[in-house]
Amino acid sequence: MLAMPVLSAFYGIVVKMYFDDHAPPHYHAEYGEHELVVGILPILILAGSAPKRVQSMILEWSASHQQELLSNWELCKTMRQPHSIEPLE
Repeated sequence: MLAMPVLSAFYGIVVKMYFDDHAPPHYHAEYGEHELVVGILPILILAGSAPKRVQSMILEWSASHQQELLSNWELCKTMRQPHSIEPLE
């Protein structure tokens, strides 16, 4: 399996997306030993756990970059390299 491309990283959170992943459109957010699976449309946490503060930052970042995340999902579905996304500031 190909490595997951890193889309963004901020405050110890690393955002990745698998190539050719299953629906619904989503990404993975890693924070230390925690991992969240986050839906893109609608934006919601599908699986995993992380501190509430981390979850809030992820959801805020997702809302700011939803269209970019959807574009990257389409790229990854067809095995193309996704674009980097600005971190949360």
